[in-house]
Amino acid sequence: MQMSEKLPDTSCELLKTTLRRFLVVAIFGIALAYFEAAVVVYLRAIFHPDGFTFPLTSFGISPLWKQLRLTEVGREAASMVLISAAAWLFGRNLRQRFAYFLTIFAVWDIFYYIWLKVLINWPTSIMDWDILFLIPVTWAGPVLAPVLISFTLLAFAVIILYRDSCAIPLKVILVDWLGFILAGLVVVVSFCIAGLHITKPDFQSHFYWPLFAAGLLSAIAIFLKCLLRSK
Repeated sequence: MQMSEKLPDTSCELLKTTLRRFLVVAIFGIALAYFEAAVVVYLRAIFHPDGFTFPLTSFGISPLWKQLRLTEVGREAASMVLISAAAWLFGRNLRQRFAYFLTIFAVWDIFYYIWLKVLINWPTSIMDWDILFLIPVTWAGPVLAPVLISFTLLAFAVIILYRDSCAIPLKVILVDWLGFILAGLVVVVSFCIAGLHITKPDFQSHFYWPLFAAGLLSAIAIFLKCLLRSK
């Protein structure tokens, strides 16, 4: 009698492995977001005891802030190194490592605001403004903007990881990478322009939604083009 042995479904196992790794990466991002939120809670208690509201008329004036600014910039840089290192360890190839970087960054950013809401009941609205980054200059804008970016990056990461698990990797050529870089720079410029005006009464008018949308939608369009090419 001929014996038959059922072979394991390699594709299914790869998907399960990727899902487990994705969940661990997400938990890492959530925990990292708490550290970030906790630091911000302390900073606001020190520098904004009467409430964190825009325009930030005293931003950068305090002698203590001038002393601590470099420390805060270093902490932000260290956070990026930590995210990059974790992504490198979790991924098995460059595509996975890039996708895990996007995952951690997106989850970190989204849960940063969730933790702030839990800890100090802020933001009160998705349109509240925030200081987003300090490297190389101050980035600022409404909370909605970085959250939109984070959900977009998270969607990119899920698609990349899923396709990689199914052995149908996303095909990205040099011109696509250049397009992604340019789109990212457009978004960053929109935040940096806003950051230059956070002490002015008309600060809200200096965040240019069309410029931000142009960068974000360009990145989405390039990603969709890569998906179509990869079919």
